[in-house]
Amino acid sequence: MGIIAGMKASKAPAAAFMVRLAVGGVFLSEGLQKFIFPIALGVGRFEKIGIPLPGFFAPFVGAVEVVCGLLLIVGLLTRLATIPLLIDMGVAIYTTKISVYVSSGFWAMAHEARTDYTMVLGCIFLLMAGAGPVSIDRLLQGRRAERPLGGTSPPAVG
Repeated sequence: MGIIAGMKASKAPAAAFMVRLAVGGVFLSEGLQKFIFPIALGVGRFEKIGIPLPGFFAPFVGAVEVVCGLLLIVGLLTRLATIPLLIDMGVAIYTTKISVYVSSGFWAMAHEARTDYTMVLGCIFLLMAGAGPVSIDRLLQGRRAERPLGGTSPPAVG
């Protein structure tokens, strides 16, 4: 089985739909809020925490969160969509939680990072397990399995 085929095959239970809704919904909401509240959560926030080129990266990250969040919700390219979200979470943890740890200690950081931790684990689950049976990925996987190799119908015998 090739890498691409392995990425598409999923043996996740139907309950993966709930994980996709939770993780995708949070990313969709957070991405939209970067545009709706640019000073508090978008460009202004990125400036405050020291992200370079905040005028570029805040909308870029917002768009990634919206697009990948929607992909998770509908279950399309699920495993692929988790990768930029995991990078997003890694940057978020690095830029916002380490300073809390240094200034206030482990428990304050643990409290502040609870959503980040949950989102990372949700993304890792979806990366490992796939979208599950209630997804566009599964519909597309079924259609690929129905097509003969080469994409053409076999010649009629008769």
